[in-house]
Order: sequence, then C-alpha cells, then structure tokens
Amino acid sequence: MDPEARRKEIIKVTPLQQMLASCTGAILTSLMVTPLDVVKIRLQAQSNPLTKGKCFLYSNGLMDHLCVCEEGGNKLWYKKPGCFQGTLDAFLKIIRNEGIKSLWSGLPPTLVMAVPATVIYFTSYDQLSALLRSKLGENETHIPIVAGTVARLGAVTVISPLELIRTQMQSKKFSYEELHRFVSKKVSEDGWISLWRGWAPTVLRDVPFSAMYWYNYEVLRKWLCEKSGLYEPTFMINFTSGALSGSFAAVATLPFDVVKTQKQTQLWIYESHKMSVPSNMSTWVIMKNIVGENGLSGLFTGLIPRLIKVAPACAIMISTYEFGKAFFQKQNIQRQQY
Repeated sequence: MDPEARRKEIIKVTPLQQMLASCTGAILTSLMVTPLDVVKIRLQAQSNPLTKGKCFLYSNGLMDHLCVCEEGGNKLWYKKPGCFQGTLDAFLKIIRNEGIKSLWSGLPPTLVMAVPATVIYFTSYDQLSALLRSKLGENETHIPIVAGTVARLGAVTVISPLELIRTQMQSKKFSYEELHRFVSKKVSEDGWISLWRGWAPTVLRDVPFSAMYWYNYEVLRKWLCEKSGLYEPTFMINFTSGALSGSFAAVATLPFDVVKTQKQTQLWIYESHKMSVPSNMSTWVIMKNIVGENGLSGLFTGLIPRLIKVAPACAIMISTYEFGKAFFQKQNIQRQQY
C-alpha cells in the first residue's frame, strides 16, 4: 500500500459519520428499489386478488413487512386494481392512471424500519471489523464473516419488537395509548420473549446472508482493485462487488426467506381471526411441509424477483455507504491539515 493510501486509512471515519453514511444509503436504496416491489405486488394482486383477512409481504431488499387488507377492503394499499400485461406495462399504466407517486406506495413504513436497522447494522459491522483487525491483523480472512454475523444478530434483535408493533399498527389504526395497552397485555400474557416472535426465522435467513455477503464483498472488492491496478476501490468497484455478493447470498438463503414469509403470513391470519397458533409452526416443520407439497424447488420460489430486488439494493446501499465514508474521510483529512 502506498504511503498516501496508508495515511488516509489511519484517519478514521467517526461512528457518527458512519451512521450518517448508512442512513443516506438506506433512504436512497428505499427510494430507488421500492418501485420494483410495488410493481411486483400489483402483478401478484392482479392474479390473486386480496380479500378480507388476507395479507401479503412487502419487501424492498432492505426490509420486509406485512401488509393487510382491512374489512370491507377500504384500506387497499393501492388506488386502482389495474389490468397489466407485464412489468413494463404495469410501470407505464400506474404512472399514467395513478400518478408517479403510486410507485412509492408503502415507503413511509419501510423507511421507519429500514433506516434504524441499516444504521445499526452497517455501523456495527465497521466498528467490529476495525476492532478485530486491530487484534487479529489486517489480513485475517474470517473478520468479515464474524463481524457480519454479530452485526446482523444485533440489528435483528433490536428491530424485532419494532417489527411486531409496526405490523400490529398496520392491521388496525392504533392510538399510542392503545398501542401501549397492546404491548403491556402481550408482555403480561406471554412474557417479554413474545416481542421477539419471528426472530428465529429472520436470523436463519439474515445472519448467513450477512456472513456470505460481507466475505464475498471484501474478496471481490480486493480482487477487482488488484485487476484494475488500484489501491482504493472506485464507486463502480463497490457497486459491482455489492451486486455480485448480494446475488450469491440471496440465492443461498432463499429457502429461509420462503419459510419466513410463510410463517409471517400464517401467524397474522391466525391472530387476526383470534385463533390459537398451532404448536407445530417451527421453521423446520414449515420447511418440511413446503418440500412435501412442492418438492425442493418449492424452497426456491420467487428466486428471480428476489434477485431483482436484492442485487440492486445491495449494490446501491454499499456503494452509497462507501462513497459517504470516503466523503467524510476527505473532510477529516482537510480539517487535520488546517
């Protein structure tokens, strides 16, 4: 590494600056990827119309959340059902008939969940990586795996109760007093652990994804820098590394994503109808049921839509984050000089 690159590396980006960079990345990713998922759900809703008591999962590559239709269908998440022939046709008709803003339906709750989760996740990853490198050395290849795993565990654990509360608020309009009563009642009946229901399948999907993503990202970024004869990665190197590593991790963890989606939707249906939740709804049981009904291919349902969301989301998020950190590092260098 040349002296100038080494000097830049020594000048650290502060945790607050990392948080600002990740926050910017989360907002930009949500803004750019949400229309893809809006169109996908509109196409799904057309072929399988939503009826009373039904729900579906909305995901934009950063976060996912449950959306519901209330009684009477007067709270549909879109303005008009539409009649679409395909993805491009859906884009054009939604813009023409409903206005371009409809492509960002459901964005506010996505931002409420995505921004804090992403800030915790990315900042924790960088802080843990720096700590581990100071202890184990710069060239330790397992650092991205360990840091990615621990950072994702922390983010999922912190966000899980918020996800439960937000899902409840989506299904019925709660005042803050009613929400407090709901949480208090749930804790008194089922204990504090009930606020983390759904944590296990989320961890099974997100933690392996994170470990594979960060390891492949660091390896690809280093390899592309060497091939390009560069000491520091460019925006395009970060973008390409993020897209490729995100795609690989998305394919490898898709079975757990399918299970998590089924578990979330089934739990909501049982709870909305005041039915007792079956005891055999573990991740393993749901996975066996899917394989029994649809074979192994059932665990990879929705592969293409997931790649279409996750690859650009990972690419936009990591390249924006790295760009933000580079910007703050430049500011820190200039301040040090003066």
